[in-house]
Amino acid sequence: MQIEILGCESFGARSLACVVKTDDRTILIDPGVALARLRSGLLPHPIEVAAAFRIREKVLSAFGQATDVVISHFHGDHMPMRAEDPYQLPMESLPSLDGINFWCKGPEKISGLSSKRRRELSDFLGFPLPASEGVKSGNMEFSSPVPHGAREKGFGTVMMTRICEGDDVFVHSSDIQLLDRETVLKVLAWEPTIVFASGPPLYLSHRVPEAGKQALENALLLARRVDTLILDHHLLRSFEGYNWLKELDGMVETRVLCAAEFMGKTPNLLEAQRKNLYEKMPVPPGWHEEYSKGKAGFEEYL
Repeated sequence: MQIEILGCESFGARSLACVVKTDDRTILIDPGVALARLRSGLLPHPIEVAAAFRIREKVLSAFGQATDVVISHFHGDHMPMRAEDPYQLPMESLPSLDGINFWCKGPEKISGLSSKRRRELSDFLGFPLPASEGVKSGNMEFSSPVPHGAREKGFGTVMMTRICEGDDVFVHSSDIQLLDRETVLKVLAWEPTIVFASGPPLYLSHRVPEAGKQALENALLLARRVDTLILDHHLLRSFEGYNWLKELDGMVETRVLCAAEFMGKTPNLLEAQRKNLYEKMPVPPGWHEEYSKGKAGFEEYL
């Protein structure tokens, strides 16, 4: 089994996209990318826009190799979108999808906006999206709906993916954020060797109290029973989250790391640096509007 992570906050933009290759399948999971519309009262810095563009190009290339595409839920950083946000991956840019099997979160327990996006993707593809929760297909299976973060907080649900080959068991647990103990137990029941998940949103700890002690307890429970735990996404929207990750790694004998480190790269938490990026490299008024019209680029900021 080969695992390639295509995008994550440690690569500079919001994503949880990866490719898993087995002997008979190439599985693209959560093919999306996005940027925070506002952080510290500021729009995305052009350096962030460049990072999102690089992830977008990797995801588009992965579509060309995929036998299967999995969409865990219908948020813009996890799926192709209508071409409305210039920082995301537009449906209109997708290559030919002939012969690709789609496995998707069903229409139950999702928001009205997610339902709308699900319909838009289905209309674009020209066929009904399946409801894949609880389905098994060869070496791949999908969970029943689990909470997007804390249970009963109104954030909807996501679908987790399990892929096995030989002694390797990979679980993509998407935006669980380690905030729900029952969900973590479901992951462990799959007996994974490698787990890739969103960590807790410490940058929102004032609104999500579970992101503190409860998330750490769940993270320890998980980390002690897998060979490799990859945590990123919500967790690495702040440097506080990266420090939390390193402290967790020091508490266990197994491997705990972020997506960039798993891929042998240096973490680059651009969203967490947005204010500093503006101070070091000011952005002229109107740049974002010009970029959205294709009249401005990010090359001079690289």
